Amino acid sequence: GSTTAILVNLPGESSSVVTCIDGYQMARQGKAGLALATAALASFFAGTCATLVIAAAAPQLAEVALEFGPADYFSLMIFGLVGAVILARGSVVKAIGMILIGIMLGTIGIDVNSSVPRFTFGIPQFGDGIEFAVVAMGLFGIGETIANLSRGEGSRDFVKDYRGLWPKWADLKAILPPSIRGTVLGSALGILPGGGPILSAFSAYALEKKIAKDPSRFGHGAIEGVAGPESANNAAAQTSFIPMLTLGLPSNAVMALMIGALMMQGLSAGPQLMNAKPELFWGLIASMWLGNLMLVILNLPLVGIWARFLTVPYRMLYPGIILICCIGVYSINSSALDVMLACLFGLFGYIFNKLECEPAPLLLGLILGPLIEENMRRALLISKGNFETFLTRPISLSFLILTAILIVFLAAPRLRSTRERAFQEQS
Repeated sequence: GSTTAILVNLPGESSSVVTCIDGYQMARQGKAGLALATAALASFFAGTCATLVIAAAAPQLAEVALEFGPADYFSLMIFGLVGAVILARGSVVKAIGMILIGIMLGTIGIDVNSSVPRFTFGIPQFGDGIEFAVVAMGLFGIGETIANLSRGEGSRDFVKDYRGLWPKWADLKAILPPSIRGTVLGSALGILPGGGPILSAFSAYALEKKIAKDPSRFGHGAIEGVAGPESANNAAAQTSFIPMLTLGLPSNAVMALMIGALMMQGLSAGPQLMNAKPELFWGLIASMWLGNLMLVILNLPLVGIWARFLTVPYRMLYPGIILICCIGVYSINSSALDVMLACLFGLFGYIFNKLECEPAPLLLGLILGPLIEENMRRALLISKGNFETFLTRPISLSFLILTAILIVFLAAPRLRSTRERAFQEQS
């Protein structure tokens, strides 16, 4: 997922969207090999640590996940959306606008509670909503291609050279702290149902940008912007097994398929799995670590090959990028409409590029918007329409307080500069 995100600004999966922000800029600066190696090493480190967490503390972490109710998930998602504002470069207003556009796109489809079609315009294909891949391929892949061609890059090499294929000691020292922070954050968020790896990657990036001595480096090729999200999404992908293995509760669609696979073998996921089939339980955990090891073995030796792709003249590279985008989008539902939508979002991606609007917050709004609506309505149904439920639950209140603090931190510098400007005008 991170390879295409770094090389051609195409997120191979939803959790790789954040990797595009700095990984792609590193590639444009001739550091594609370093970015790819960083992603592989950070993912391996996080995967190893998360596997140990599953082996040591799965039942205890599963009990924590059980404490979360619909109101708590709502507040968590709101906190994630506000944190997404930190992702964007430049104007906060533009970032908020992009989030709102993403939320509005997420409302398209059949309402989960009433089964009433919303904003489908009578088109049956819109019943399931707009696919994430369609929007991502359009905004990042096709949109970036149009922007590159408009800058006159179609007649020259994408990068003139590539260097630093392997991390140096200084790079490793820069990679380790964000990898540790991303692992801790991803491991914690991964056990929560709904968007664990996605929310973890966005949260890790926001954290790294917030604590950085020079936040202006982010968005321009900061190595921490690759290491943090990659470690977070991989850790979350591992710990998402915890609710499934210990409680029989799937935290995402992949885990639901895993439960189906167990049922086909006459097994049931849950507390008894560890005792009834210990060889399966521990074999699965061992396979997680082996998978992460194979990821490194397959990726690191090929770093030089992937980096060489960027020396291909862009006039030869961009038709392949567009073709891959179209094939990928069409393969999801075998729908020509999805291909046309991807092209339309590609046009929007070009416009957003010209307006200096980051597409990453839009995608987070698209992903989290439906989850926010679903959990809010579920919480209000349980509380019989009483909005106090969001304030009376300790976990929900904690996330709302953190959200308020984050908003104050975001607004404080602007309020201070506004007051200083007003004072100068009065003087």
